[in-house]
Amino acid sequence: MFAATDVQYLDEGGARAALVLAPDEAFSTVTVEERVLVPDVAPYEPGEFYRRELPCLRAVLARSLSNVKLLVIDGYVDLDPSGRPGLGAHAYQEFGVPVIGVAKTRFDTATHAAEVRRGQDAVRPLYVTAAGLPVADAAALVEGMSGKHRLPDALRRVDQLARGR
Repeated sequence: MFAATDVQYLDEGGARAALVLAPDEAFSTVTVEERVLVPDVAPYEPGEFYRRELPCLRAVLARSLSNVKLLVIDGYVDLDPSGRPGLGAHAYQEFGVPVIGVAKTRFDTATHAAEVRRGQDAVRPLYVTAAGLPVADAAALVEGMSGKHRLPDALRRVDQLARGR
């Protein structure tokens, strides 16, 4: 299975972590959707975002991880060309599956991220990083993911689930 995840931090505290699973890397058919409430999350610390988000990913992947071949996250795998680890690098180390990071905004030091332009909004790229597979392969996979919009359908859906929709 191929997994995509997202996390939404709640105004009242805690977070909602979401997951979609598909049998193919294009996420053409999502077969599982899950949400998990995480009551306690660490405060945000610049440069330490993974400390806040990784426990949420751990919670939502708990039942599915043994079947996951690839994990797609909202964010960066590494934060600069020298490999300073971001959330995706920590997820790769912890879960032991290839991780693709898909970010909607450019992070200044992530000059190594591959730009992927999709859909009608081909002017604004997505920024792709990876661990466990070459970045060029990850970018091609994101480009080929199901959906007509800038953000692939699986990532749009997991965002909606994390927001409680």
